[in-house]
Amino acid sequence: MADVKIYTKGGDAGETSMLSGERVSKADPHIAAVGDLDELSVALGFARIAHPKRADILKNIQQKLYQLSAMISFAGDKLHERFQLDPGSAETLEKLIDDIQSRLPPLKEFIYPGQTEAGCHLHQARVVARRTERGLALLPEEKRNAAIPFINRLSDLLFVIAREADLDSGGQEEGYRNRSGES
Repeated sequence: MADVKIYTKGGDAGETSMLSGERVSKADPHIAAVGDLDELSVALGFARIAHPKRADILKNIQQKLYQLSAMISFAGDKLHERFQLDPGSAETLEKLIDDIQSRLPPLKEFIYPGQTEAGCHLHQARVVARRTERGLALLPEEKRNAAIPFINRLSDLLFVIAREADLDSGGQEEGYRNRSGES
């Protein structure tokens, strides 16, 4: 394999190329969404290291994020058939959520992240997923509708895995109390 230069200088003027070849501003919502998906993948990488019990699931999700990035990286409003998520991807996450949540104590109040390092990494990935979802909302409808349900479920999955990681590591969930001490 020949060496590939990492730098091209093609983006020095504030533009970049879509996967489909078109040059667009780096401020284009498609490019911003791809950047958010990339950041989410890195956050999932930290979560995989911190909570190896779910590393396979998280790595599979990283693969799906690459598919979403490729789908979004084609210009225009339409989806590119080659890069769509498998039908039922969001539902698969729902089943994982239900399975993990069934083994956790009932949630009765807001909880603070910060009980364990693994839980914090998972909560960090969760909030990156939420921000990613907000960026995806700026895309054309067809792309938005193809991506948001999966990312929405992903943030929910990361929440329950964070709770699992905290409890597996001996952390105790700390619920929110207002100034009067009520939940």
